[in-house]
Amino acid sequence: MSEYETVKALHASLPPFAPLISVALLPYLALILLSATFTLTFYFSTLPKDTVPFSEFRVASLASILGGFGVVALFCTVGVPV
Repeated sequence: MSEYETVKALHASLPPFAPLISVALLPYLALILLSATFTLTFYFSTLPKDTVPFSEFRVASLASILGGFGVVALFCTVGVPV
């Protein structure tokens, strides 16, 4: 039982969780990331089609990553726990 008391005391002494990015900035972050995703998707659709699509792959991957983080930021903004 002493191990439980030790862990309980340690838990009580720890500081509360503080996110690295302020919650007040999430709507703006979501807007920026999703706007960049839209812009890169438009750019991707206008690229000339090559036989080896290295530039297409880079642009599409970046748009996908930005879109994923943008959607998570948007969900956190409206209160959906992700």
